[in-house]
Amino acid sequence: MKEVKILGSGCANCKATYKVVEEAAKAKGAEIALEKVEDLGRIMGYGIMSTPGVVIDGQVVHAGGVPDRKTVEGWFSG
Repeated sequence: MKEVKILGSGCANCKATYKVVEEAAKAKGAEIALEKVEDLGRIMGYGIMSTPGVVIDGQVVHAGGVPDRKTVEGWFSG
């Protein structure tokens, strides 16, 4: 199971990112533990300067803007 964190303040882009990650993982049959991180201190700890950010298993894979669906599905392939 992959641990996925969506980093952001809860803005519209952050909510859209959460939704696309959730839907893409489900479509790929990937088991994930999805968490929203809205605490600024925790977000800064990942070195994210623009949100939303996506962290998978402790590694930042995306920052700034909503990732496209194809990119997100790639994170859950294989």
